[in-house]
Amino acid sequence: MSQDREPSAWSAAAAGGPVFPRVGTLPPGPRVGTLPPGPLDAITDVGGVLVGHTTLISGDGPLRRGAGPVRTGVTVIRPHGGSLAREPLFAGYHVLNGNGEMTGLSWLTESGLLTSAIGLTNTHSVGVVRDELAMIEAAAFPDPGNRWFMPVVAETWDGVLNDIDGGHVRAGHTRAAFDAAAGGSVPQGGVGGGTGMICHGFKGGIGSSSRIVDTPAGAFTVGVLVQANHGRRERFQVDGVPVGRLVGADVVPLPGKPAGADVVPLPGEASGAEPGAGSIVGIVATDAPLLPHQCRRLAQRAALGLARTGGAGEHSSGDLFLAFSTGSRGVPADLNGVAAAPLYQVTVLHNQAITGLFEAVIEATEQAIVNAVVAARTMVGRDGNTAHAAGPHVAAALARRL
Repeated sequence: MSQDREPSAWSAAAAGGPVFPRVGTLPPGPRVGTLPPGPLDAITDVGGVLVGHTTLISGDGPLRRGAGPVRTGVTVIRPHGGSLAREPLFAGYHVLNGNGEMTGLSWLTESGLLTSAIGLTNTHSVGVVRDELAMIEAAAFPDPGNRWFMPVVAETWDGVLNDIDGGHVRAGHTRAAFDAAAGGSVPQGGVGGGTGMICHGFKGGIGSSSRIVDTPAGAFTVGVLVQANHGRRERFQVDGVPVGRLVGADVVPLPGKPAGADVVPLPGEASGAEPGAGSIVGIVATDAPLLPHQCRRLAQRAALGLARTGGAGEHSSGDLFLAFSTGSRGVPADLNGVAAAPLYQVTVLHNQAITGLFEAVIEATEQAIVNAVVAARTMVGRDGNTAHAAGPHVAAALARRL
């Protein structure tokens, strides 16, 4: 059986709805909000930001721990093409609900600096991805020294489809995603760290979007990339339309086994937690020149974009957001053995001009979640567990409501 296939007949026959482009093409989802997107409608619209994926899909049938089936991967976001340890960026983060992991936050809190590329993967592979990103930063310094690196790596749980306890993500997969990171169109849906993810009872995964906003200081771009693995079907909304109630399980089945077998637990349900209590990670980039506390304020607004699509930050959900600014380049390294001027200057956007950026974050986050759902294809994973694509049904539901 194909592990990653186009929607079956029930999905492809949505009345009146267009068949959306699939992974890696644009635009994957119906447009939300009022602000214009960037030319790619992706986080890579922020100049210099690069994204790379390693996607791991192998095996079928019953789960055999350590053997598969495998439906997982790694996504790496490089805020610029160089070493973040040598040239860090101002950054901040926000935790809506903390049942999740994002490494490196203690130092980010203390310093206000992002000092590595950002990795996204499954819950049980955080360590191996983090370790390889540390080695990548270490390699930027040819001389051994008394230096240490604390990369940022975040996760969501893909155990419905993937042999998550099998340790299938290796250091080389992280390196491959890092080396493959590029500008341009961002592949979305069931790719990279989002390969095995489920969102609002549909197949989910990686989604990205951008918005351009005019401020008194000029026009700036905000880009968002999410790894979406959260939410209940009935709560899913697109631009205020209750799509999840309009596209019920009779139209697109909930995740489960083929042929109407018993539904398997969604993320967060296996131990009696609330339905749909999986997680989401959101990365916000902007070319507006911001200080760390302003980046934190942008990260907070990503949670409002999550709420607009029906996310509720359930008790068993890990909802973690990080924002960084590429608009204040030239921040000196803060590492042993690396010379740095005791004084340096940066240009900073005044707080009175920041509200438009908040609105851009909200819209781009909402759009990125919608794009993750619409770009994803039906996937069959371990034990025959199947997460079905929303496909054209989202647009069909919007058309019926409008």
